Amino acid sequence: MPHDSADPAVPGTDPGAAPLLELEVGPVAHGGHCVARVDGRVVFVRHALPGERVRARVTEGGDSAKFWRADAVEVLDASPDRVPSAWPAAGPGGVGGGELAHVSLDGQRRWKAAVLREQLTRLAQDEREVTVEAAPGDDVRGGLGYRTRIDLVADAAGRAGMRAHRSHDVHPLDAMPLATDEVAALAAAEKVFTRRWRPGTRLELVAPSGGAPILLADGVVWRGGPDTRPNARRTVAEHVEVAGHEHRYKVAADGFWQVHREAPALLAGTVLDAVGDVAGARVLDLYAGAGLFTAPLARAVGPDGTVVAVEGDDDAVRQARRNAHGLDQVELHRGAVDAVLGAGEHAARGGADVVVLDPPRVGAGRRVVEQVAALGASRVVYVACDPAALARDVAYLAGHGYGLTSVRAFDLFPHTHHVEAVAVLDR
Repeated sequence: MPHDSADPAVPGTDPGAAPLLELEVGPVAHGGHCVARVDGRVVFVRHALPGERVRARVTEGGDSAKFWRADAVEVLDASPDRVPSAWPAAGPGGVGGGELAHVSLDGQRRWKAAVLREQLTRLAQDEREVTVEAAPGDDVRGGLGYRTRIDLVADAAGRAGMRAHRSHDVHPLDAMPLATDEVAALAAAEKVFTRRWRPGTRLELVAPSGGAPILLADGVVWRGGPDTRPNARRTVAEHVEVAGHEHRYKVAADGFWQVHREAPALLAGTVLDAVGDVAGARVLDLYAGAGLFTAPLARAVGPDGTVVAVEGDDDAVRQARRNAHGLDQVELHRGAVDAVLGAGEHAARGGADVVVLDPPRVGAGRRVVEQVAALGASRVVYVACDPAALARDVAYLAGHGYGLTSVRAFDLFPHTHHVEAVAVLDR
């Protein structure tokens, strides 16, 4: 029950004055929190674990709110899965991006499996056991040192840091323990955490697998100072081995690429296994990005097959075109997926044997699912970074005769609630 009567719904309320609740913590929920109840009201609690008894400070709420949000600030009865935080700066009141740092790695994976399982059951009426697999090397590193890309922002005093959860407030940092050694070395060389930047400066640090790291400050290459030359290098090289073959990619430093050092090879290999024998087949690679899956798929279909890649981002399409150079079996289409498939272009008219979907966090959605179903593919391979969006789209696909054959889930974002999944649906 509340220990004081301050109203956390009032903007600007001192967090120290917000009420403390003593809570019995219930199950995990999608979004990185657990569910508790007080006086019949739902409270979404971060930095807690199921079965714990905690004191939690309300961060959002008020008498008229349908639910409250809170941070566990004191643990009265701890879960066996609770460990000393791997990143204390991401604890209660700290930066976002490490909300499960207080949970054992095995506990984190069971947490994510429970969320994925619950979403599939609730939204897709599909009950199945799900295991979240660790990426190679993560257990040895304690789930740290995996991010090849980090984004920072300078606070009002010019110190590099990250924003608090659901806030514009920036908390300065002196390190980022999820970053790879190469990113950390770049940060040290450029004095990212000790330099005073212009307040609000956006900092992007990238350490690719195939070349020198790069720092961008507000989109401008930084090498001890802004490098404003027109030909300043803004791309990075990525090397990915899939099925015994090395694929080489050029990617914009500020473009999308999987952040976990093992994710590109792990996901591309999983997708290749999932599509099965596609020699001579017509495969659609939707939301293709810079071509991470396009190149391995092209090798899999061989010279008699076709890979139709569709991507809406202009920069990504330019990179994909360069990365697919020499692969005559690749057709590249620029435009939003629903627009390309709905326009009756050759991409859609030819149908498909297999469709690979790798949509953004919001998922593919009903319209794209309808268009995919109309292609007549016998198999859909769906790569998802959001369990709720995946489950919703699995339900949509079920309405068109596609059944969920398998789901593999990967812990590619340790110490956060995010999970990546590859689902196979057969007609």
